[in-house]
Amino acid sequence: MTTVFASTIDVREVEPRQRHPKIFSMFNALEVGQSMQLINDHDPRPLYFQFQSLANGQFNWQYLESGPDLWRVEISKTAPAAVVSTGSCCGNGACGG
Repeated sequence: MTTVFASTIDVREVEPRQRHPKIFSMFNALEVGQSMQLINDHDPRPLYFQFQSLANGQFNWQYLESGPDLWRVEISKTAPAAVVSTGSCCGNGACGG
């Protein structure tokens, strides 16, 4: 079965300081039950922890591909949420998503 994503973001093509804000904007636009696909060139574990902090209980995170050169993650909205806003996980955008 092929998953249909409401949106896909390849953060390799996004300026590092804009990655997390763009990802959370896309997540906020999801309806409950919809999923987005994140594509990255490294494990986005810091983003996962940021989701836990800002949207705990409102998302599901599933690795679809785990490196070594490409990571794909399905992020699903599991509950209605207040709008999640963030600049970056580290405050200066240096982590790159």
